[in-house]
Amino acid sequence: MDKNELKKVLKPLIKECIKEVLLEHGVSSLLSESDSVPQREPAIDQITQNERARLAKENLDRKKKKMLDAIGKDAYNGVNLFEGTTPTQAPSEPGRGPLSGTDPRDAGVDITKLPNFGVWKKLAGN
Repeated sequence: MDKNELKKVLKPLIKECIKEVLLEHGVSSLLSESDSVPQREPAIDQITQNERARLAKENLDRKKKKMLDAIGKDAYNGVNLFEGTTPTQAPSEPGRGPLSGTDPRDAGVDITKLPNFGVWKKLAGN
């Protein structure tokens, strides 16, 4: 028997044996193993998006503080230039009036101390 003839005879037999073993033993054990493996919950394994955002913000704040500390140690001789200030409020709607750009909490200028204020008060009828 020649090598090619032996190959023609044995190849189909081996192929059939492998299929039979896989079908009888391999697939059934594979299915039973896949049923017995517990599924992991993705919520436990993964950090939520909110948690990632919070961590990123904390990291950014930490870096900012480190930079400001490094810059601010010698700058302005330790004086806080913005001590006691409050941020301005953005207007809720763009206005066109003469006081549209002023803070509503601003008391303005006291005009009662102007000279001859009493005369103006009489002219106004008060």
